[in-house]
Amino acid sequence: MWVWKKTISKANEEEWQQRVGQLPGAVFSEAFHAERLNIEIYTETEEESLVLAACYGGKCEPVKTVDWVAATAPENTPPLVIRDRLVISASAEPSVMRELEQKYPGRIILCFPAERAFGTGNHATTSTCLRMLCDEIKGRTTPWTLTDIGCGTGVLALAGLRLGAQHAISFDFDPVAVEVAQRNIERNGGAQNLELFQADVFEWSPAPGEQADVVLANLFSTVLQKAFPRLIAAMKADGVLIISGILNTQREETLAAATAAGLQVIKVVTRGKWTTAKLRLA
Repeated sequence: MWVWKKTISKANEEEWQQRVGQLPGAVFSEAFHAERLNIEIYTETEEESLVLAACYGGKCEPVKTVDWVAATAPENTPPLVIRDRLVISASAEPSVMRELEQKYPGRIILCFPAERAFGTGNHATTSTCLRMLCDEIKGRTTPWTLTDIGCGTGVLALAGLRLGAQHAISFDFDPVAVEVAQRNIERNGGAQNLELFQADVFEWSPAPGEQADVVLANLFSTVLQKAFPRLIAAMKADGVLIISGILNTQREETLAAATAAGLQVIKVVTRGKWTTAKLRLA
């Protein structure tokens, strides 16, 4: 995989969104300087990246395969405690798991060691999705299903199953994420009713009858804004959509896109520089 990079003036963001914002893998983020923005577009081949450079300048670099989560994770990371339901450990050591079971009796204990993709649970976007999920299904007495779009290492889908989902669909565009998710599923167990696979949200559609009661989409806000019709297609008529991966600076435009697509914003939570929201069909 390759990445094309360019830094632009924030004043020209709209112009560049029109030029390259529709391309798959495009990411706009704040630069170190307050008046600048970084654009990154991830491509499968060097040739695709070089075409962007020829058209728009900037530079091309190969994406290094680095186990960056494991490299940067602090030692002895404390477990993530979600409401009164979940405890997620960054260690898979049996002794650690036994200690957590004794310390948190009656709670669901999962282990997600740091690996090459997002999804250990500690990131603000993931942990807030988990809290919203726990709140959403609390007190449910009827069967419910879940679809996790942009699954990362599988923590949201597996947590949903262990919290009582009858069936879950979980996929990611990144094959490395799917590989790591599969290992986590095998490590934790309890996912007999999970369909895990690699797919692009812009190409995937649920089969008839596969619409879910709860749809989770922890994606870049630029992807979310284009994907709302796809996310709606994955929802039951009375279902709920939980979205995250939204920088606070992109919250208004993302929620506006959701409203324009036919969704109603029910709840918005801000944690650090990230926004998570719950929506239903209007």
